Amino acid sequence: VQLQAFGGGLVQPGGSLRLSCAASGSIEDIVAMGWYRQAPEKQRELVARIYSGGRTVYGDSVKDRFTISRDNAKNTVYLRTNSLKPEDTAVYYCYLAQNGRIYWGQGTQVTVSS
Repeated sequence: VQLQAFGGGLVQPGGSLRLSCAASGSIEDIVAMGWYRQAPEKQRELVARIYSGGRTVYGDSVKDRFTISRDNAKNTVYLRTNSLKPEDTAVYYCYLAQNGRIYWGQGTQVTVSS
């Protein structure tokens, strides 16, 4: 299973970005897809995940600002990030969980700065 993430970049505070992550390879029975992020000198934290049935979970710091969605036909997960803050600056990693294993994408940098 391979995951390819897109959409990171530099954005001003209050701006928006749309991240996407496409899965390919031996896709069988996906349990969940989602995003974690890691800022310098901080632990990796959950941003959002979406289960195969559509249930979503968000990290406390992004609730009401970020929205996760998924296109099952394309095995792609999206993260709409609104009202971005400097503290949202991090490398965002997408992941996929299936058959008891976790697969990670390569990460995409999001920088929020004026």
